Amino acid sequence: MRFDPLYNPHTSQRMTTYARNGMVATSQPLASQAGIEMLKKGGNAIDAAIATAAALTVLEPTSNGIGGDAFALVYTGNKLHGLNASGAAPQSISIESLRAKGYKEMPNYGLTPVTVPGAPGAWVSLSDRFGSLPFSTLLEPAIEYAEQGYPLTPILGFHWQKAYKQFCNILQGEEFESWFDTFAPTGRAPEVGEIWSSKGHARTLKAIAETKGEDFYKGEIAEKIDKFSKKHGGFLSKLDLAMYQPEWVDPIKVNYRGFDIWEIPPNGQGLVALLALNLVKEYKFKEKDSIETYHRQIEALKLAFSDGLHYITDSEKMKVKVEELLSDSYANRRRKLITHEATLPQAGQPVRGGTVYLATADRDGNMVSFIQSNYKGFGSGIVIPGTGISLQNRGQSFSLDPSHSNSLEPGKKTYHTIIPGFITKDDKPIGPFGVMGGFIQPQAHFQVVMNSIDFHLNPQTVLDAPRWQWIKNKVIEVEPSFPDHIAQGLARKGHEIYKAVDSSNFGRGQIIWRDPSTGVLAAGTESRTDGSVAVL
Repeated sequence: MRFDPLYNPHTSQRMTTYARNGMVATSQPLASQAGIEMLKKGGNAIDAAIATAAALTVLEPTSNGIGGDAFALVYTGNKLHGLNASGAAPQSISIESLRAKGYKEMPNYGLTPVTVPGAPGAWVSLSDRFGSLPFSTLLEPAIEYAEQGYPLTPILGFHWQKAYKQFCNILQGEEFESWFDTFAPTGRAPEVGEIWSSKGHARTLKAIAETKGEDFYKGEIAEKIDKFSKKHGGFLSKLDLAMYQPEWVDPIKVNYRGFDIWEIPPNGQGLVALLALNLVKEYKFKEKDSIETYHRQIEALKLAFSDGLHYITDSEKMKVKVEELLSDSYANRRRKLITHEATLPQAGQPVRGGTVYLATADRDGNMVSFIQSNYKGFGSGIVIPGTGISLQNRGQSFSLDPSHSNSLEPGKKTYHTIIPGFITKDDKPIGPFGVMGGFIQPQAHFQVVMNSIDFHLNPQTVLDAPRWQWIKNKVIEVEPSFPDHIAQGLARKGHEIYKAVDSSNFGRGQIIWRDPSTGVLAAGTESRTDGSVAVL
C-alpha cells in the first residue's frame, strides 16, 4: 500500500492519556517503550528516563546523540533535584586562537564549536544516585535498536532528509566523511519507513554500559575522540574528557498563582521562562484567545529574553545574581515597560544586592524531566569514525566579543538552550514538562504554564495549542493554525507578524501531571512530532 506519511489534510484529535502505575512520554514511540520496559523489570522513573535517553540517541539522531549534553529535574524522596550535565569549552580554545585562524564569530560546524559531551555522564550520575536497576541493563534497548535497526518515523524522516540536503552543500572535507558514512550509508538519507542501523553506535553504547561511562571519558573511546580531533585541528582533547563531571545543582523557581514553577539555573535558559512568568503574574487574564492576552505575553517574553540573552552564561561567570533578576522589585520595574503597543526590547539593570525531551513517572511518586541535545540538529557534522558518536556544536553560541557575558573562555560553559521544567504545589509534585527546540524552549515553557494554570487546559490540549515565538525586535512568528483575527489585532499594535508554513520550528514537548489526591497520571504528547505516551 502506497501513501505519503507526511500528508495529513484532515484535522486530527488526540486525547489526554491516563494511567496509574507508570508513564513515559517522548517524541519517539520505540523510545517510550524502552522506558516502560525498565518499569516492567522493576526499575523506577529514573531508570526509565536513562533507558529512554540512551535509546533516543539511536532513535532520533536528528536531535541528539552520545556526543551531546543533558539536563534533568528529578523528583524523588519528596525533593526536587537538578542535574546540569552540560560540557565546557576545551581547555586549549580561546578567542585569540580563533581570531588567529581568521574567525570573526563561532562557526556552526566542524570541530571548532565542539564542547565536552555531557550526556553519558548524565546517565551514569542519575543511575548512581537514584537508579535501582544495573546500569548495563538500562542501555540494552538502545543497543538492540542500534544493532538490529528500526524504521524511520515521519517527522524523524522529514528532519533527516532536510539535514542531509543541507549537509551535502556545506560539509566539505575529510573530517565530515564519517557523518555521511553513518547517517547516509547508501549515498542518501534513509526514507520514512526504511530501516536504519548503526553497528558503531551499538559498540559505543556497549562500552559505555560495561564501564559505566569510563571508556567514553577515560578509555579507548576518549582516545579515538582525541586522535580524530588532533588530526583535523580540533580543540577537544582526552584531558578535557577525563576532567568532566556532571554537576548536581539546586533548581530555581518562581511562584505563579500558587504553583511553583521550577527550572535548572544558568547556564540554562530556563531563567527566561521564570522572568516572563514573574512579569505577567500581576495581570488577570480573562480569556486565552484575546489580543490583549497575547500582546502582554509577547511583551513580557521579549523583556525576559532580552535579560536572558544579556546575562545568562556559566553560573560562575554571571555578572548578576539569579535572585536579583527574579526579585519582585525588578519584575515591577520591568513590567512598567509593557504598554499597549509593541516595543523594542532591551536588557534591564537589576539593582546589585541575576533537542529531545522526555518525561517519566512511576507508581512510587518518582518523576523525571529530562532533556538531551546536540544543539543544532545533528550537531557539528562530526562523527568519530566507527563509533556512531555525533559531536554537538554547542560552542557555536559563545561570543568572540571579550566584553560579552557569554564570551568564549577555556573551560567555560556557554549559554544553554535545553531546559527541563517541573511544577509543584504545596511541596507536592504536579509533574514534569518540557518543549525542545532551540530558543523557542523558554517561550514554549511560558505558554505551557499559562495554558495549564491560567486557562485550565488538559495536558494534551496545552501542547496542541497554536504557538508563537519572538524572533527579534518586533518580529513574531506564529504557527499556521494561529487565529487570523488575533494575528491581525497584534499587527495593529505594532507587532510584525509572520505566519509559518509548517510547525517544524515551534518545538516538541511532553507533559505528565499527577493528581495529588489520587496519584493518577495524565499525560500529553507532542502532535508536531512522532510523539508517544507509553503506560504501565
